Amino acid sequence: MPEIYAAELKVAGRGGGRKPVPLQRVMVLEVSQYLENYLWPNFDPEAASFEHVMSMVLMINEKSLEDGVVNEIVLSLAGLQSWHSLSYGRFQMELCLQPDLIKKWKRSSKKWAAEAMSKGEQFDPSSSPEANFVQGLIEEFVEVLDHGVFAEEVDDTAVSQLVDDSSVLYCERFMEFLIDMLNQLPTRRASMQVICSRSKPVFCILDPLVADIAVVAKCRLSVLYKHEKGKLFAQLVDLLQFYEKFEIKDHDGTQLTDDEALQFHYDRFMAFQLLAFKKIPKLRDVSLANIGSVHKSSDLRRRLSALSLEDLRDVVCSKLKLVSRHDPWADSKDFLTEVVVSSFEKQQSQKEAINALPLYPNEQIMWDESVIPSINYSGEGCLALPKLNLQFLTLHDYLLRNFNLFRLESTYEIREDIQEAVPRLLAHINNEGETAFRGWSRMAVPINGFKIAQVKQPNIGEEKPASVTAEVTFSIKSYRTQIRSEWNSIKEHDVLFLLCIRPSFELLGVEEAAKATVPQRLGLQYVRGCEVIDFRDEEGNLMNDFSGKVKRDEWKPPKGDMRTVTVALDAAQYHIDVTDIAEKGVEDVYGTFNVLMRRKPKENNFKAILESIRDLMNEYCIVPDWLHNVFLGYGNPSAAQWPNMPNLLKTVDFKDTFLDANHLSESFPDYEVSFVNADGAEVLDPGPPFRITLPKTLKGNANALSGNKISEVDPAENVDMVDVSPKEKLIVEAYTPPDPGPYPQDQPKQNSVKFTPTQVGAIISGIQPGLTMVVGPPGTGKTDTAVQILNVLYHNCPSQRTLIITHSNQALNDLFEKIMERDVPARYLLRLGQGEQELATDLDFSRQGRVNAMLVRRLELLSEVERLARSLQLPEDVGYTCETAGYFWLLHVYSRWELFLAACAGNENNPSFVQDRFPFKEFFSDAPKPVFSGESFEKDMRAAKGCFTHLKTVFQELEECRAFELLKSTADRANYLMTKQAKIVAMTCIHAALKRRDFLKLGFKYDNLLMEESAQILEIETFIPMLLQRQEDGHSRLKRSILIGDHHQLPPVVKNMAFQKYSHMDQSLFTRFVRLGIPYIELNAQGRARPSLAKLYNWRYRDLGDLSIVKEAPIFHRANAGFSYEYQLINVPDYEGRGESTPSPWFYQNQGEAEYIVSVYIYMRLLGYPANKISILTTYKGQKLLIRDVINRRCVPYSFIGPPSKVTTVDKFQGQQNDFILLSLVRTRFVGHLRDVRRLVVAMSRARLGLYVFCRRSLFEQCYELQPTFQLLLRRPDRLGLNLSENTSPYTDRAVEEVGNPYLVHDVEEMAHIVHDRMNEFYKAQGVYEQYQNHSPQIEDGNHMESDAVLGEDGEPEMKMQPQIEDGDHDMESDTVKMQPVVDGVVDESSKETVGMEVDNGFSSENAKA
Repeated sequence: MPEIYAAELKVAGRGGGRKPVPLQRVMVLEVSQYLENYLWPNFDPEAASFEHVMSMVLMINEKSLEDGVVNEIVLSLAGLQSWHSLSYGRFQMELCLQPDLIKKWKRSSKKWAAEAMSKGEQFDPSSSPEANFVQGLIEEFVEVLDHGVFAEEVDDTAVSQLVDDSSVLYCERFMEFLIDMLNQLPTRRASMQVICSRSKPVFCILDPLVADIAVVAKCRLSVLYKHEKGKLFAQLVDLLQFYEKFEIKDHDGTQLTDDEALQFHYDRFMAFQLLAFKKIPKLRDVSLANIGSVHKSSDLRRRLSALSLEDLRDVVCSKLKLVSRHDPWADSKDFLTEVVVSSFEKQQSQKEAINALPLYPNEQIMWDESVIPSINYSGEGCLALPKLNLQFLTLHDYLLRNFNLFRLESTYEIREDIQEAVPRLLAHINNEGETAFRGWSRMAVPINGFKIAQVKQPNIGEEKPASVTAEVTFSIKSYRTQIRSEWNSIKEHDVLFLLCIRPSFELLGVEEAAKATVPQRLGLQYVRGCEVIDFRDEEGNLMNDFSGKVKRDEWKPPKGDMRTVTVALDAAQYHIDVTDIAEKGVEDVYGTFNVLMRRKPKENNFKAILESIRDLMNEYCIVPDWLHNVFLGYGNPSAAQWPNMPNLLKTVDFKDTFLDANHLSESFPDYEVSFVNADGAEVLDPGPPFRITLPKTLKGNANALSGNKISEVDPAENVDMVDVSPKEKLIVEAYTPPDPGPYPQDQPKQNSVKFTPTQVGAIISGIQPGLTMVVGPPGTGKTDTAVQILNVLYHNCPSQRTLIITHSNQALNDLFEKIMERDVPARYLLRLGQGEQELATDLDFSRQGRVNAMLVRRLELLSEVERLARSLQLPEDVGYTCETAGYFWLLHVYSRWELFLAACAGNENNPSFVQDRFPFKEFFSDAPKPVFSGESFEKDMRAAKGCFTHLKTVFQELEECRAFELLKSTADRANYLMTKQAKIVAMTCIHAALKRRDFLKLGFKYDNLLMEESAQILEIETFIPMLLQRQEDGHSRLKRSILIGDHHQLPPVVKNMAFQKYSHMDQSLFTRFVRLGIPYIELNAQGRARPSLAKLYNWRYRDLGDLSIVKEAPIFHRANAGFSYEYQLINVPDYEGRGESTPSPWFYQNQGEAEYIVSVYIYMRLLGYPANKISILTTYKGQKLLIRDVINRRCVPYSFIGPPSKVTTVDKFQGQQNDFILLSLVRTRFVGHLRDVRRLVVAMSRARLGLYVFCRRSLFEQCYELQPTFQLLLRRPDRLGLNLSENTSPYTDRAVEEVGNPYLVHDVEEMAHIVHDRMNEFYKAQGVYEQYQNHSPQIEDGNHMESDAVLGEDGEPEMKMQPQIEDGDHDMESDTVKMQPVVDGVVDESSKETVGMEVDNGFSSENAKA
């Protein structure tokens, strides 16, 4: 134990004052349950060593508050009993503010006294740990802050050697601790019962303790707050003050509105004025003054300066009772003044602050390491950032944290783009002393002219201008055609950046450059963002106009090389800048810009999303009442589940959900299913469809499981237990659906999926009101389940509208294509966004496409009406418009039907009556089969009703087309379609955030929200789709929220590691709900992979089994031809003396694995494996590019081999699958980001029939987190096993369990020789051996970066890969060459990917050290 402490936990060396405890080592010990298995069982309070105690402290500190024991102990230390340590004045003031707390305090005091007496102890509340723990911590911190940070009394100009770095780190961490305590209700303060996975009330009261000791005031007056080493500390103090003054009612946890917050301030200040009038003569002028003239900080300080120290101490300690007279700081006039000012000054409201905040980043925030750390953040430091925890104070708090983090993440990405583009311009100082540019950049262009065009007056109540516009002129003369076209594609609402570059006159030396900041090295002075208003060519002609100002027939190609773009500057930033110019005499930023930078459109939508979040903060944000507390993380986790909801669907028509009666019975194994007809009589031979009367709660698999608890019952222990209790009856009505009509198109589309009982439970939960969470492990049919929920919901609630949201276009298209195969009319489906064209259908489901389809359908239906009129021998002009058709329906069609029904009454015994008297017999004479048989009245009557149903549908569709007939403009028709016509609207989460303002403006409404891939969507991108509509009478219209995802797979993409690790920005709403213990339904049967392959990842799930198809289908029983095993780990030794390599930072490659994988791919192709059934995956982007290059060299030149289906990263392949996966893990020194088990689950679950993992065995077998998977992999030889005798087909008669006669390949070179021999045999068989010998590819040394072959992202041979020095920067120093796609000799940067590791979901700290 002492050895582990010294080696793993202790911070070695005195010089490492700022080094925290190594977090990753603590996490590894935590995973191995070091505390539970070793430290705690061997702990003896009397004999324990220092190392033992400290080890326990560090391990417990790693525990989350989700741990029940930690939760209870921690909250008891921050409970009501700690109020015994409050000063008497503060204690009395708190009780006066909350009269209802007095009774609770008395009851609690009696309880504490009784507990002490039962233990035979004297009750002394002030000496208990619960009373003194928090106060002791705070007082210790104040002592360190006052005397421990500096070696002696120094001013803020003291030399840095006098600063104790370890004390500074402690102060920063303590600030972080207090912030974390204050920004969650259970540890903030509440005289209420807070339920957080506990059954007993806990009273939480940290806020008064912080205020009583005046922590913020003491911190702001400390030397560290103003010292250069205290920049991060000062930012944390400001964040602490923000949460101390947060606009919330602490006694009940509700949000204060702006009016309530302002009224609270006025009431408090008026009480202070009254006190001053009565008892403080020297402050009489304050008591008589208007509040607006004295409540500012400067005014208060000036008025308080008139008081002596003794008078001020009497006011603060005795009369106001803000701090104790015994506080050592009470002898400082500055401290006492600071306490009064912080208590009574008017705080800027959160809404005012957020509206005054610029949306675009500037140079100051962009390179502030304490706010936006570099990419190598390890997770072990402290930062002045908000955190996305499990719980939030209010919805406003939730939005504010997300706004700040999203803004900072966007700033980080913009910073990276600037650092990429600016160096290529090769800025220098010319002979005239001005900035000039020798190079060029694709994404940045020098500015020829800039001027402010207009500054509008501020709106009423605001200080910033209403708008600021400017004109920017630049030339594209030096660019080649493709890049000119990119600049010419700038359009309205695009975001651009204005830069001021001033390089130093002399080049920086090596040492100077190493010490210089990034802006200093780039010569970057200022950065300002702007939004495009319009774009004009050299002659002033409008370009890229989509607003209708330029008619299509008047469009002309752009003239000349000069371009003028009119932009809207950030009014808030402009106001800040001009104020600084006027008050501080700083340089005019807007006269210095000399570079205009653009970004890729897909990466540049941050402003619209930030505006959507800010709009939400300015609204009275409404989420459904049933979801509010659950969303914030409080109350009963099951409160939003359907059994606890009102207005349930009592009887549900499941349509085609069940294939037959046996399927239905199997879906409810805990019930005795009773089939009845509409009259209640028992049915002996029931068939679908079925209506089910659902009980209030369902038994068995249909029940949702608690999100944060795994069942501890071992199924093996209950094998012999038989439930003898009688089963509850489930009443199921088997009914015969009405005849849909005589034509084939009338027949409803049928489901063919046999849903499992768990999937049926998910469907039931999804169609009922409330929150439904479905965890879908790989291959368990998440999409099929979602589609069936939509199908059943549409038929049971036809008037309701459903919004579908996914993370990616591909997932949305997969879902949408399956919906089109169900019995939902195409006219009710709408797909919004850019991915619609990728749908695998001839139909156009975009807004314009649906409008056109409705207009075409209108003409088709009117022609049918005319045909119907002819069959009735009536004039055909009734089919002129939808309106005339409606009159025709009422006067001639429906009236004839009523007369027919009346005539049928009493003629039921005449079998030919219907056939003889049916009024529309001639119209249906073109039916594929005769409509009537004349054999039975009942049979013919059913057919007649089917015919009438067909006619009714025709006229119903015409009525729906009528709006498109009346509305004349395309825009009006498209808006009507989206807001009224469509019943199921699908879009990505990004599109929802971008277009929220438009949706609100149009009055978009929906009742149900279904979100796929919800574990991959950022919190805020999940929240915004819930609020795309205005509230109705103060309430949300949303009735159902269905979240489908898998928190065991990769989380949302957050590129900056600090925001990911420290702020938990990569935590999805789905994952947070699971961690909060909200019940979810976990699908438990996979139908994708062989059962043996599924074992590689099913250990990560509760009870993941296999569907019958993977157990019974022949393809899953046959071995993979040419391979001894269906999955295998192949150890790849150093290739030519080298394992992993990093040609540039974060750009990991492994030449040996790349060559080995490509050799195996060629071997498979020669055996006859289809290329589209093989995908090559890797864990790093650098390796992806290397493998593509090797394929281009060795495969693409030969048409019979060609490229595989895809070569991509594991992260990008999430949500996809293929029959055979070749996986490269790349790393040979450190495990890297595969240590994240979620990435391992994705990697192992992509293959259906074969998975071959190429890696360094000695490295990965030692990784504790990956043990369950690698133990299975290593049960087989770590050398590739081949059956060389099988050479005819990818499928063989050999059973998958049979190994055959394996030949174990020794290394990369041997595999290359095997492939070479196979190629020889192939060419000899083809009679072109000589040709092959002349063009035979050889394995080459190094990271090959040149090829005439082509392989793009989709595996199609279109692009060349060549080394490029980008953007004409031939003089720029560089250690590496980046690969770029080249099309026809032109660099295609639109498909270029950033060189480096796949940053989608994080690096390990080992990567940072490497």
